[in-house]
Amino acid sequence: MATPGQAPAAALRAVLKPSGPLPAESLPVRGYDFSGGPDHAALLRSFRTTGFQATSFAQAVAEIHRMISAKLEPLSEEERGRAGLGGPRPPSGCTIFLGFTSNLISSGVRETIRYLVQHNMVDVLVTTAGGVEEDLIKCLAPTYIGDFSLRGQELRQSGINRIGNLLVPNDNYCKFEDWLMPILERMVDEQETQGARWTPSRMIARLGKEINNAESVCYWAQKNNIPVLSPALTDGSLGDMIFFHSYKRPGLVLDIVEDLRLINTQAIFARKTGMIILGGGLVKHHIANANLMRNGADFSVYVNTAQEFDGSDSGARPDEAVSWGKIRMDATPVKVYADASLVFPLLVAETFAQRADAFPSETPGD
Repeated sequence: MATPGQAPAAALRAVLKPSGPLPAESLPVRGYDFSGGPDHAALLRSFRTTGFQATSFAQAVAEIHRMISAKLEPLSEEERGRAGLGGPRPPSGCTIFLGFTSNLISSGVRETIRYLVQHNMVDVLVTTAGGVEEDLIKCLAPTYIGDFSLRGQELRQSGINRIGNLLVPNDNYCKFEDWLMPILERMVDEQETQGARWTPSRMIARLGKEINNAESVCYWAQKNNIPVLSPALTDGSLGDMIFFHSYKRPGLVLDIVEDLRLINTQAIFARKTGMIILGGGLVKHHIANANLMRNGADFSVYVNTAQEFDGSDSGARPDEAVSWGKIRMDATPVKVYADASLVFPLLVAETFAQRADAFPSETPGD
């Protein structure tokens, strides 16, 4: 019973409970002060103490810097020989896997991805069929800004396809068919007369060489011996064209098992590995599962908007991958819950672009 003139003791204990020690890494919250004018670099640095996804962004910047530092560490002769077993790329201290969904190539994020590939900053790409074909189609005709609210029925009647608030005229795919069909014909010829063994990654490299356009991700990937893995390569316009071509000239074979060996050995023989995964679905799991073969990636950054409550791999937090052995138990992975079109160019600006001089220039020749 409360003493007259005093608040109830139980309420005081509940409301005025003394604090214990904070975690050692705790920093005071403080955002950017615009009183000194706009300084975009300082603004992004202030994200570390802003909170919420701004702090996750800053943690992702730190994780990518750790990834890059590991990549630039010199290898011993023994390590160089072992890492060289992984594939066609020159061995480095950290093999960086970059995964992205097709919508990001449809968007202006394509130019950010192309920058990384052109300057040898990543080692393995994983994407969907759309991530390949949209890159190539943009070399033939542009994609346009539209609006999320444009009505599908009206767009369909006009032969215009919508990707979020982007618009792709169906004529672009007709141009793609005209460009691709002769290449498919030559691929079948080479398979039958020269014994060519086509895999999705070899086909993508061939298409990158054929497009011969420096704006293309696929062009720079083949030029710099960066494999582009796409185990579902037929799930898109490319598959449509392969399907149509098969009626004229059946027999094209794509070996996905050889590509599976390629991505897994890239992980197995690497000194360290890093994963940067934009979006979810196939690209996220294909990279993570390859890293299971080495008992987990050393560095990981996810950028997506998916949630984990439905049990999807797309929404799974990095700690779920730790339980599967796809991320190492002592790693410090980061997930940023955000639209990659907003976040990824800023991540690159704060990491790879600041250390551009440390990477070798693009491989000369075709």
